Amino acid sequence: MGLALRARSGDPGTVCCLSMLRYAEPLYRPPSEADSLILQVTLGCSYNRCTFCGMYRHKRFRVRPLDELVSEMDAVQAALGAAVTKAFLADGDALVAKPTLLSAVLAALRERFPGLRRVSCYASPQALELRSVEELTRLREQGLTQYYLGVESGHDAVLARLEKGVDAERMVACAAKASAAGVKLSTMILLGAGGRALSREHARASAEVINRIQPRFVSTLVMTPVEGTPLWEQAQAGEVEALAPLELAAELLEFLEHLRLEGSIFRSNHASNYLALGGTLPKDQPALVAGLRAVLARPEAARFRPPWMRGL
Repeated sequence: MGLALRARSGDPGTVCCLSMLRYAEPLYRPPSEADSLILQVTLGCSYNRCTFCGMYRHKRFRVRPLDELVSEMDAVQAALGAAVTKAFLADGDALVAKPTLLSAVLAALRERFPGLRRVSCYASPQALELRSVEELTRLREQGLTQYYLGVESGHDAVLARLEKGVDAERMVACAAKASAAGVKLSTMILLGAGGRALSREHARASAEVINRIQPRFVSTLVMTPVEGTPLWEQAQAGEVEALAPLELAAELLEFLEHLRLEGSIFRSNHASNYLALGGTLPKDQPALVAGLRAVLARPEAARFRPPWMRGL
């Protein structure tokens, strides 16, 4: 058990400690939730079969009771009061909790933290398929306004290899539910997931799916084998090839060149990336594309993150 208000992006562990919160580690949150109150509505992930993900591999899934969550909120309110302006509902699958529980959690958050501006959570496609647009709309009206959706790829063969449990069409349909409910989507694409053989196809198909979703945010991560996952075992057996930094830059260029977005924020600031890029699309798309072309033209001048600065 750990004591924390905030967990490090992509890492189990803690940053800002508060004795009133007892987290069941490992604990994860997206980079943009660095200043959020993290409330573990669920422990683990109800799906937990993606080959690349080791976040909750050894964590038994369960939904926590409301009284435990309210008790933690009361303790945080006493210590921080109006300082809480954002909340993130962990762990990996909070949206599978019953809508009645989520509604009660959101009501308790609003009551205790009047300055709360945003509540967000991870949303797996499996969780989104469980919920109707009407249910998602009610939760959005109660304050759950943003989901983080791991799209990973728009290529069906890559999605099957990753064991995401859905194909591209089902992924788009899940995202459409959230959009119809007025929920902002932050989507993730996994660079390198297609290996060398499918690198270009993976990049183009992923861009096509993101174009259809039109998310508010889109980010890239780099596929990295994590010990204890099926992907790790595949890598050890030589069945998975890791792309070099220049190959990943070429794949990212292919992806960006084929995006047709109408007002999305792009980031590659996750710790797994070799290049930290960002901008608003389509406005900054030409500059991002030009920057990547320059990297490929003069790789010796590229500012790739060294291995010790990268994380999961």
